[in-house]
Amino acid sequence: MNDFLKHGGGIRKKWILIGEDDMDDKEILEETFKEIDPSVAIRFIPGGKEIISFLESAKEGEEPSLIVLDYNMPELNGAEILQKLQSISLVEKVPKLIWSTSGASLYKSKCMRMGATGYLVKPSSVEELEEMTRYMLSFC
Repeated sequence: MNDFLKHGGGIRKKWILIGEDDMDDKEILEETFKEIDPSVAIRFIPGGKEIISFLESAKEGEEPSLIVLDYNMPELNGAEILQKLQSISLVEKVPKLIWSTSGASLYKSKCMRMGATGYLVKPSSVEELEEMTRYMLSFC
């Protein structure tokens, strides 16, 4: 983790952890973040258990500015990850957003109960993606 966080001799202040296993979604999201704010660092992790392990090993000051989780991921879904994150005090105050292809109210309400700051439906246009990315960045 430390190598990722080091930047220009110091520790990165603004970085986003994104749980996403779909390569196409990962690439387009990374590109959009870089276009809107090139200074933001992004760490993609493709599986729920990996996300939990990564955050459990983090030290004070290494926590992300924002956590974005795809709802449908291998091993653990977004709601299950949120539930496990409740036991990691380091990320207690870190905003957590779920983004999903599903707008099902059942998923949304479950995620909000588990501590999500928001639930976003993956956009279908570049303009909507840019707007959603700006919204995500507003939490950093």
